[in-house]
Amino acid sequence: MTPELWLETPGAGSGTYTGPIVDSHIHLFDPRRPQGIPWPPKYDAIHRPTLPADYFAASGKHCVTGAIAVEASPWQDDNFWLLETLRVDARMLGFVGNLVPGADDFRPALERLAAEPLFLGIRCGNLWDRDLREGVRNPAFIDDLRALAESGRSLDSANPDARLIEALLEIAHQVPALRIVVDHLPGAVIPVYQEQTFLHNLRTLAAHPGVFAKISQIPVNASDSAQARNRLDTLWELFGEDRCLFGSDWPNSLHEAPFPDILGSALWFMRDKSELAKTKFFSTNSARAYR
Repeated sequence: MTPELWLETPGAGSGTYTGPIVDSHIHLFDPRRPQGIPWPPKYDAIHRPTLPADYFAASGKHCVTGAIAVEASPWQDDNFWLLETLRVDARMLGFVGNLVPGADDFRPALERLAAEPLFLGIRCGNLWDRDLREGVRNPAFIDDLRALAESGRSLDSANPDARLIEALLEIAHQVPALRIVVDHLPGAVIPVYQEQTFLHNLRTLAAHPGVFAKISQIPVNASDSAQARNRLDTLWELFGEDRCLFGSDWPNSLHEAPFPDILGSALWFMRDKSELAKTKFFSTNSARAYR
């Protein structure tokens, strides 16, 4: 449901959020570079220059005032490409980089990036053939996450499943000072036989006050799906108005729907929440997660 259609829905009126929006999850890349890009692949419809101006051309008229980029490359040098790309647009509030905890080059790269206010943290999870559950068994991996916490940065997860939530629980236990942002939970595909374990572990994870839920990948048919509505209601119950934040996953989300429809799903989800809760979700909670 697009924001325009939501505004036209009978009785919606006061339920529609119209304040400033910070999008906490977008991807930027440029396949025109001499070295190319590792993602998305050439056959993908979004394999094209995707830069701050492109994002705000799509989102600006929908009250989006700022955005946070999430690195879409495993190449360490691309952290610095992304940093320089963000510098040209003050609406870009920072970026979540891609470093590998436990690797020999983690600490030197973290030290360089930690000197940059635009660097907000790293993403690690189910992507680039990495296994967070294996990582937490490595003492060097945990030590590097402690260094990340000491730098004041956050850990974003990637593409949650039951195994990843188990790993995040272990990280929250071993590195309690580390803020953790769990992304894409609304769209997580969990087998029926794992559902109860997944929910139990997610509830335990949410009990840690430094863990946030990035409400990205909301199904565009959420208003018509009892399963999607139940998942969203559960996330709100577990993390509450202070630890849920909006992310569009643009331009990856274009595989599902145009930006207005993606935002419309989030507006629909928040329609009955208080004005303060809406402001936190769409704007100020991003600063709490990535302070």
